[in-house]
Amino acid sequence: MSKIPAPPKGGAELAITFFYYRDLARAVTFYEDVLGLDLAIDQGWSKIYRIAAGAHLGLVDEARGMNKWRAEKPVQLCIRVPDVTAWYAYAQASGVPALSDLFENDQLGIRAFVFEDPEGYQIEIQSATHPGA
Repeated sequence: MSKIPAPPKGGAELAITFFYYRDLARAVTFYEDVLGLDLAIDQGWSKIYRIAAGAHLGLVDEARGMNKWRAEKPVQLCIRVPDVTAWYAYAQASGVPALSDLFENDQLGIRAFVFEDPEGYQIEIQSATHPGA
C-alpha cells in the first residue's frame, strides 16, 4: 500500500465561503450597508467581502456561478464580535429579517442572535462568554 503524500507546505492564504443569489445587487447592498463589510475583490458577477483577516464571504450571481440559488439554505454565516449586545441593538434598529431574541448557550460559551439576509441565508452574530470559547 502506497503512502499518501503530505499536502503542500505554506497553508492557506485566504478562505472564502460563497453564497449564491438571484438578486446580487440586493445582497451587495445588505452586506455593505447593513453589515458594513468591505469589498476586497470585485469580479463583477462575484463580490468578495473581507469579514476578518483571512476570512471572506463571496456573493455570487447564480446565473454565472458554479452553483445555483436554492430556497433551502443549509448553511450559516457566523461572525464573532467583541460586543454582541451592541450588535443586537443595531440589528433591531436596522430591521433585519427573522431577528431572533438574544440568547446564551452555556455549553458553547457564547451569547448570540441570528437573522436572515435578503435571500434567506442565516447569519449569527456572537460573543464569547468566557475565555477559550
